[in-house]
Amino acid sequence: MHDQPRRYTRQQVYRRRRIVVFGFLGIVLVSILYITGSLFAPMPATAAVTQHQASIAQPAADLVWPTWGSSAITAPDYPGASELHGSSASVPIASVTKTITALVILDKKPIASGKDGPTISFTQKDVDIWNQVIAEGGSWAPVVAGTRMTERQALEAMLLPSANNYAISLANWAYGSTGSFVSAANSWLKAKKFTGTHLDSPDGLTPGSVSTTKDLIGIGKLVLADPVLSAIVSQKNVTLPGAGKQDNTNTLLGVGGIDGIKTGNTDEAGNCLLFSAKVTVGQSTVRVIGVVLGAPTHNDLWAGVQKLLTSMKNGFAEVDAAHVGQSYGTYTTPWGAKTTLVSTSTKMFLVWSDTPIQVALQTRTVQSGKAGDVVGQVTFTLNGKTQTAQLALKDALPDPGPWWRLAHPGGLGA
Repeated sequence: MHDQPRRYTRQQVYRRRRIVVFGFLGIVLVSILYITGSLFAPMPATAAVTQHQASIAQPAADLVWPTWGSSAITAPDYPGASELHGSSASVPIASVTKTITALVILDKKPIASGKDGPTISFTQKDVDIWNQVIAEGGSWAPVVAGTRMTERQALEAMLLPSANNYAISLANWAYGSTGSFVSAANSWLKAKKFTGTHLDSPDGLTPGSVSTTKDLIGIGKLVLADPVLSAIVSQKNVTLPGAGKQDNTNTLLGVGGIDGIKTGNTDEAGNCLLFSAKVTVGQSTVRVIGVVLGAPTHNDLWAGVQKLLTSMKNGFAEVDAAHVGQSYGTYTTPWGAKTTLVSTSTKMFLVWSDTPIQVALQTRTVQSGKAGDVVGQVTFTLNGKTQTAQLALKDALPDPGPWWRLAHPGGLGA
């Protein structure tokens, strides 16, 4: 007996066909949604893996100090580039005193910009002062009764050959007497907070005119800040009315960039030099002010100053903190694309000793990008001042393409 084939009702047939059709459409719809989602879903963002130093530092400077007396040196435009050596006590400073005398004279009798100041007439009294200075064994320059000089010329006569008689004559001219000058000078020093400095004469011949290396650095700054005095102390010689040609006692002018300031020499003070210089480090020029006191001989003084100045110059370094193309990390995508994070510019710093340059990096996540796209920055900070270099993709980070997208639906939108 044979089984009869099952016969479906029209309603059942219709239902089965509907299930097949809707099943197929569902599959098609899911496939469309899958493909559409895979092809157009956002790609995962990739963060940079960075590597950089938190700070950049050079070896510490090794200053070569004289083995005698006391010394100090500074590069005033560079925080921290100031060093003292030896005693901090007030000691005789000999004719370095004349820098203070010049500043105090100009405080009472300023010289207008571009001018040489008022005219001073020298009399027999000034000739008598000259003769007295010769008798005392002080340094001098000739003076002739009836000679007329500008204030600037008189300052040149005092500062270049270190003429004691011109220091006294200028003090009398500006303040009426050396006693009034000394009182005004010490009041000026107190007002300027040079607490380790005291004068008892305008020429520094006596041991009662004293200062410290710290104060003298400050006084040197004031001399350089005055356009009249800074120009005078840099001159090797000058020809003056009644005094003829006068040479600067600072024979180091022009050596190693030295352009001032003032020598001094007495038995009590030894050999002294308050000096200034412009030294070249790479592409930069550095202003330096220094003082060396108490050298046994002139030769010791000249050698000590040059060694100290050279070691100061060598304590500076031009640091290439960043250069074009320097790598700061990498981007690697889940689909295998990889590129380097590079600086787009060069950043140079002139650094004193082991002063650190602080380094801070900022980057953003990326999905894809072209070569050269800026994706971050590196910031360098030195002594409170900053420079910034942009960071860019060295090579392109391409889209993963449809096949990777279709094969990695779980890796999208992460």
